[in-house]
Amino acid sequence: MVTIAQCQRLQTAWFAALANATGGKTFSTHGSTWAWLPARRELMLMFPERISAAGVRPALAEGTRLGAATVGVWLNGSVDSAGLAGLGFEPGWQPWWMAAPVAAPASYDAGAARLTTAVAEYRGPLARELRVVNGQPRQAWHAEIRTSEGISGAAYSFYPPGMHGLEGLGGIFNMEVLPEHQRQGFGTALLSRSAQAAEEAGARYLALNATPEGFALYSQRGFTLVGRGRTHWLTL
Repeated sequence: MVTIAQCQRLQTAWFAALANATGGKTFSTHGSTWAWLPARRELMLMFPERISAAGVRPALAEGTRLGAATVGVWLNGSVDSAGLAGLGFEPGWQPWWMAAPVAAPASYDAGAARLTTAVAEYRGPLARELRVVNGQPRQAWHAEIRTSEGISGAAYSFYPPGMHGLEGLGGIFNMEVLPEHQRQGFGTALLSRSAQAAEEAGARYLALNATPEGFALYSQRGFTLVGRGRTHWLTL
């Protein structure tokens, strides 16, 4: 049984891996855990137990020094977010945490989806973030699907082996199929190939955060809703 707390820890671990791969960092301020993601100039506060100005203001100053363009706060639904408005944050999209036994999505036909460590079309943030697949020990894989027009969709699978509280749990992140190629089975193929990579690495379960639009696909491929979170955003 995958819990919301595990989904949150997995999301935090994913951002930490991206930070490490792209020259960023993680740090703490008064009990608040932050991830600096330089590829996209984003600073993320990861699931604080409470919101306090003492925990947020020093990080905002550090974000300004680093050149952050956006600050995001990821919250458990039970945390009082009232203090964020006074700091300039606005409510954002709602993550829908979903989970499945890894064998469920892995059982579908992966079709033309394949794992790759290089994508010719990637530039800027996409190219920098792809470095996460080269970390050692290996904990991330990138799947892509192509048509004659080039890359049509992609996704990451992530499995941090040996991380306390996440034993056997992997994740699917940044999955996207370009609008003109949707409803052709590409999402299922990417999900299957990504799940297979995580399963081969040792994952027994998978978690992801879905948008309402992605909920339909995931729920048809073995994922069930664990719970919902919240995000808040500030433009610097």
